[in-house]
Amino acid sequence: MSSGNLEHFPVMLDKILSIITPQHGGTFIDCTFGAGGYTKAILNFPNTKVIALDRDRSVNLHAHFLTQKYNKRLKFYNSKFSQIDKISEGNKSINAIILDLGFSMFQMKNLSRGFSFNSKGPLDMRMGFNDFGANKVINKLDQKEIELILKYFGEEKYNKRIAFQIINLRKKKEIDTQDLVKIINKVKKKKTYGRINEATKSFQALRIFVNNEISELIFGLINATKKLKIGSMLVVVTFHSLEDKIVKYYFKTYSEKNKNPSRYIPESVKEDKRLFHCPQKKPLIASKKEIFLNPPSRSAKLRYVIRNSNKFIFPKDLINKFQSYLDIESIGLKL
Repeated sequence: MSSGNLEHFPVMLDKILSIITPQHGGTFIDCTFGAGGYTKAILNFPNTKVIALDRDRSVNLHAHFLTQKYNKRLKFYNSKFSQIDKISEGNKSINAIILDLGFSMFQMKNLSRGFSFNSKGPLDMRMGFNDFGANKVINKLDQKEIELILKYFGEEKYNKRIAFQIINLRKKKEIDTQDLVKIINKVKKKKTYGRINEATKSFQALRIFVNNEISELIFGLINATKKLKIGSMLVVVTFHSLEDKIVKYYFKTYSEKNKNPSRYIPESVKEDKRLFHCPQKKPLIASKKEIFLNPPSRSAKLRYVIRNSNKFIFPKDLINKFQSYLDIESIGLKL
């Protein structure tokens, strides 16, 4: 994430290091490498190794540089983190898996990629391994579909008005980034105040949809859990309420025994869904000092769990709970 000068800050780094304790050595997986902030901090401790993933090809060169710098204690994969179960680390036991769900400020400040409100060209927002960009979403999908995307993924209460204006304008021209910003500003008429841009929720919604971020998160959590051994940690940093809702539900549901199991089912066959021990039920948040240095960290929430000894059971409840969001993501199959 970033301060006003777009310098890179790994969010809540001190808190994460205190949780995963790399000073004792071990192997860690950084699922969202980005600028390598967490990875470098871990590798600064001796006897540590990092397996890093990132779907963005633009980080490959930086990852190669760090691989050489740290004497090949870093292994990097250009891959989505939902595919973590396909990553081979030999016989290494993983100490912790880290997911930072914020997008890099290096993506934001590259105006050609369409993440920023200041981008002058076409909408894009692709993080890597995408079938389509935001340009197709805005210019090809129908009004109802755009409404659903803005409502569910951005929690944008003006979704219908914004979608209506998009459909009207695209009858005359193909909509680019600045066209969309103007539409949103016109509809919302400065109804939000402070440091939050009027277009934040709509841009968030499009980014989530384009990059399948809900299915990425859900299956990333599931496949990361498959790789954890007894005592290994899963650490997740979220930046908006929908992400946090998913992580909170998963950690809570699979850190507690089934509620009200039938008394007629023998104890020997009752299914124990617990996968984790959850040391901290409330999320950790950034300190006032960190928020001052890095304003985007104000929205970050850090949650973590520790894998227990129970056999892995596929968490069907997690899929069922958020199936409506997965169904909306499937609209992208039309594009």
